[in-house]
Amino acid sequence: MTFPIPDYLRELEAESIYILREVAAQFEKPVLLYSAGKDSSVVVRLAMKAFAPATPPFPLLHIDTGYDYPEMYTFRDTITAQTGMKLLVYRNEEAISKNANPFDLGTQKCCGLLRTKALLDGLSLYDADAAIGGARRDEERARAKERVFSFRDKFGQWDPRNQRPEMWNLFNGKVNKGESMRVFPLSNWTEFDIWLYILCEQIPIVPLYFAKPRPALRRKGMIETFIEGVTRLAPGEKVEDIVCRFRSLGCTPCTGAIESTSTTLEAIVEEMFGFKLSERAGRVIDYDTDGSMEIKKREGYF
Repeated sequence: MTFPIPDYLRELEAESIYILREVAAQFEKPVLLYSAGKDSSVVVRLAMKAFAPATPPFPLLHIDTGYDYPEMYTFRDTITAQTGMKLLVYRNEEAISKNANPFDLGTQKCCGLLRTKALLDGLSLYDADAAIGGARRDEERARAKERVFSFRDKFGQWDPRNQRPEMWNLFNGKVNKGESMRVFPLSNWTEFDIWLYILCEQIPIVPLYFAKPRPALRRKGMIETFIEGVTRLAPGEKVEDIVCRFRSLGCTPCTGAIESTSTTLEAIVEEMFGFKLSERAGRVIDYDTDGSMEIKKREGYF
């Protein structure tokens, strides 16, 4: 069954395509950050549309913490092959070799090593002057402060007080050597818009977004899926099969699922009307005071 795209969503699509073309026009070595999540999948589809029939003129960059769900790696490789886009992968091998993990280090330090430092080092290695991401303003307070073209200094750091005005969709991409821009073509989209667009366009997504029985634990009001060799059980904890799915995907130890019976895109879109919390309510890092999103973003996190 096909679903027509509503006019307002066509306008968002056109705006995002315009932004992606501006990136290609203004920067020498942009990259598209790809996590295999739903927002990344939408950005990839928009990029394919923006430059059709050619392949988008920038590579995908996956910052791999080593803690992504196995299904995400499989999906990443499948989409890369289907689109014909070049895939770059960067990991903080030094931290991974020392078994950096949120259990021993806490979420702030672990995320700083496996995500923030890896991202900054990866962008430096590939000499990227712009990094395109799928973050949206409705996700979280700090992300609501972002411009579409979000300036980063030569240390990769973000200062919300030092951003450029964006009037009449005019974007200033000028950067000096060592400086860079983070670009958010989905800034004005909402979670509902993302799911409706995925439904209308029939965009492939990783199966983790669909409900099914999964081995999991109930912890502090959240559902944490059990991953063999990663999840650490506290004394007395028992793993049970819970019918659940994910709204947002991050590292396995820091991402919570939700109880749901939605096994189709249509069901997910309908389910959206009952949500009162952002999808990032299931991301542990957003609730760690020492590692809040704004602090992470100031340090260089996406």
